[in-house]
Amino acid sequence: MALRSPAEFKEGLKDGRVIYYRGELVEDVVAHEDLGIGVEHVALDYELAERPENSDLYVWDDPELKQFCSRYFKIPVSSDDLLNRRRMIEESTRLADAVVLLIKEIGTDAIFALDLITNKIDSEYGTEYRSRLKAFHQQCKINDFSLAVAQTDVKGNRSLLPSDQEHADYYVRIVEERPDGIVVRGAKAHTTCAPYVDRIIVLPTRAFGENDGAYAVSFAVPVNAPGIKLIASPFGSPPISNFHHPISSRHRMIDTLTIFDDVFIPNENVFLKGEWQYAGPLANTFVEYHRFTAVSYKPPLCDLFIGAAALLAHYNGIAKASHVRDKLTKLITYTETVRGLSLAAAHGCVEQDTGAVIPNVTQTNLAKYHFANGYHEAVSWVQDIAGGLVVTGPAEEDVFSPETGPYIERFLGGNDVSAEERLRALNLVRDLTASAFGGYNELLAIHAEGSLEAQKITLLRDFDLERCVNLAKRALRSE
Repeated sequence: MALRSPAEFKEGLKDGRVIYYRGELVEDVVAHEDLGIGVEHVALDYELAERPENSDLYVWDDPELKQFCSRYFKIPVSSDDLLNRRRMIEESTRLADAVVLLIKEIGTDAIFALDLITNKIDSEYGTEYRSRLKAFHQQCKINDFSLAVAQTDVKGNRSLLPSDQEHADYYVRIVEERPDGIVVRGAKAHTTCAPYVDRIIVLPTRAFGENDGAYAVSFAVPVNAPGIKLIASPFGSPPISNFHHPISSRHRMIDTLTIFDDVFIPNENVFLKGEWQYAGPLANTFVEYHRFTAVSYKPPLCDLFIGAAALLAHYNGIAKASHVRDKLTKLITYTETVRGLSLAAAHGCVEQDTGAVIPNVTQTNLAKYHFANGYHEAVSWVQDIAGGLVVTGPAEEDVFSPETGPYIERFLGGNDVSAEERLRALNLVRDLTASAFGGYNELLAIHAEGSLEAQKITLLRDFDLERCVNLAKRALRSE
């Protein structure tokens, strides 16, 4: 197969998977009135690979398979590989109106991390995890699988390690070992796009202690495996119209609470089983790949901020005002800093023992920190330029009513623009910054791919302080 069509992808989702939404079992996620919006959104990943003009970017001639497959599955071995991956992620997000697709990006981040860490585990313990991982990777390429990652455990009391919790299932754990595999139990939170993928890759969420061996587990599993239940979040559910919600009415991200109710995992899909010393390194390595993915898909959203703000500055007749020009300049600086740092992370990548490369950790974390730390202020700049009509404007029905429409057109027009078009631009800002979708993005800016504190810790830990200390010492000795 190697490359699937959008139709084949959608058909693959009709496999008996167990999804609950608002207390009801979802019979068909593709046909579902709400969740189906997300299916159409992520299917763009498969559509882009079919477009001839995208073949060089999204499709890769795999020398092992001797056939074309999705470039997402290519393990990066050079800065050019990372630059191509970054461009692919940014472009697909731009084409999806600044909403990331995330059905191959995050899963391949996990594969890249597992490839590095299983190599280390095998070297120390004589295990066969990496060969299993390579076989799974081949399956993904051949079948053009969509992938989600379940990493964040529900945690319970976060000050306690898994083995010290009030009950044992706050972290996913091994409850039974069999000759042919393991049985796992527990739950993972925030599993993005799980209703729309073929396989879920499970990773540990943190470093563990010696008593936490049962929790040091990583594996891949079909979404329809017996015992897996997805409880889909309703946050941001169906907006009323494209007029009011031009982005979120057509694009939808779904996160789930992913339940593992005594799920059997065959040995061939197990990549970590009890080697607790490697739980932390695996979690961290995945995060470094995934933060690079994140700072690759953030710029289109920032670009949309700039575009919406500039458009409304013109419509409101304030484009030449000094404070408006100042805010637009700040938005451009904010955006291009994130974009530039992500490019620097690719150029400054570091080669690993396997020949693969990791994006520069300092530049990646600096990009993510800059984006997250500045996001709320960027939102305020856009809202300030747009004005109060973002949240007080009339309804679509009033705009097109023969009784009220003429009044709206008379009073709410702007600089060389109709009232309708001005309101559409205002509603774009509302959808981006003041709707449920806007709130979703604001929270994710802080917590997705790790908190602000996580980025600061990583920056300090990985920065070469000794180099700077030596420079200072040299300066002290200068004559």
